[in-house]
Amino acid sequence: MSARRVLVTGGAGFIGSHVAEAYLARGDRVWIVDDLSSGKLENVPEGAELVRMDIGDPALDELFRKVGGFDIVNHHAAQIDVRRSVADPRADARINIDGLLNVLECARRHGVGRVIFVSSGGVVYGEPACRPTPETAPKLPRSPYGVTKLAGEQYLYYYAQVHGLEYAALRYSNVYGPRQDPHGEAGVVAIFSSRLRDGQPITIYGDGEQTRDYVYVGDVVRANLLVSDVALPPAVDLDSRGFNVGTGRETSVNELARVLMEAAGRDAEVRYAAARPGELLHSCLDNTRLRQLGWEPAVSLREGLARTYRYIAGGE
Repeated sequence: MSARRVLVTGGAGFIGSHVAEAYLARGDRVWIVDDLSSGKLENVPEGAELVRMDIGDPALDELFRKVGGFDIVNHHAAQIDVRRSVADPRADARINIDGLLNVLECARRHGVGRVIFVSSGGVVYGEPACRPTPETAPKLPRSPYGVTKLAGEQYLYYYAQVHGLEYAALRYSNVYGPRQDPHGEAGVVAIFSSRLRDGQPITIYGDGEQTRDYVYVGDVVRANLLVSDVALPPAVDLDSRGFNVGTGRETSVNELARVLMEAAGRDAEVRYAAARPGELLHSCLDNTRLRQLGWEPAVSLREGLARTYRYIAGGE
């Protein structure tokens, strides 16, 4: 496979930096656009060209022109904090909708081959009636963040129908792993790991029986590479280009804390606090459609938590 020109927005962040590394490892040329508001300079992989810029900046078009267009645009840049979106929905929309539209307009003008969009299976379905939840489930987001992610998919569908843009939307479950930021839904792994490392108590909100689908970042990276290359089904509706990225297994917060302590070989006091208003009770994704394309999660929860803890504890 010849080297391709790949743009990874948000490539200095937790997941985006791993994705950028993977493109580089297979011989692609990689540019990263990140304003470093939440991403970290040390996350930028060697060999990638960093352009420090907000994704909403009109100057983004000049980068597309200078490079001569990109074969792949992998769009990870986003405002990802649900609570922040509730507190300031306009700021959330500025990044997640206006920023996306700036990227898509650049892609349209410069003939990008394919756009990979990061959506969220953890929020676009709301509190689903069916678990594991398939892509065709009703879309009932309960936060501005979920609304913007769903709107992003709808914009992509429009660009596919009207402008012929090729795209795939990856609906992530709760991603965790090395470089994880404690913000966002899956940040609990980083928070628990940090407190274990420091010998501090772990706080669980509510009764701890709320569940999530935790997927290791390395498995998420493989999903990104797969949909960058594979022949995709026709974009006949919103869900035909949406793919859940999860394990299909529910894990309670209580179980997560227990398995993490076992993986880390350390114990901590567990304290319980009042449940957070508006928190989803359960989320688990059906990954059948992505499996049909040739993907499956390879890293178990125990192994993934062990790797994450070693990283946060400074062991690797």
